[in-house]
Amino acid sequence: MKGARPTSGIVLQALFNILGPPGGRSFLDLFAGTGRVGKEALSRGFSPVVLVEISNRYAGTIERSIASQDGEVLRMDIRRALPFLLSGHKSFDVIFADPPYGTGWVERMARLSGLLSGIMKSGAVMVLEHSVRERIEPGLWEGWEISTRSYGESCLSFLEENSRKGEGTVDKSDVSRVI
Repeated sequence: MKGARPTSGIVLQALFNILGPPGGRSFLDLFAGTGRVGKEALSRGFSPVVLVEISNRYAGTIERSIASQDGEVLRMDIRRALPFLLSGHKSFDVIFADPPYGTGWVERMARLSGLLSGIMKSGAVMVLEHSVRERIEPGLWEGWEISTRSYGESCLSFLEENSRKGEGTVDKSDVSRVI
């Protein structure tokens, strides 16, 4: 397993400047790695904050650092975490995903859009951090509005659903099609 590539300070600052004040909003950090983004969300007042991290080493470190805060760590792959959150009827105002660059996850996230939609509150936003070399293909995100901003070698793509068609009818089989 490769080490985590923490979100740069410039990208982190841009993310939270764009999101604005938490205003009682919840936050999901997929691919949490070192937990830098989720911990920043907690420090800014987002609540609750859930961090998903498959590496026991990183997850344990995150758990110790957020023990006294309204945060939770799920030690699992996001392909297990999304159906788990859906079955627990958990939903979020902000979903942040920073998958490993150059590994095909940008496209895989589009295939998970049905599950992501199922855990998004009305008016929620999904933020996908990715390399400038990885394009967000609008055709894969049908029904979503996409806005991308670049910061050096990194991009933040903000994705919002145009409508909530089929709300409550998320097909959990979406997860099996993601390799």
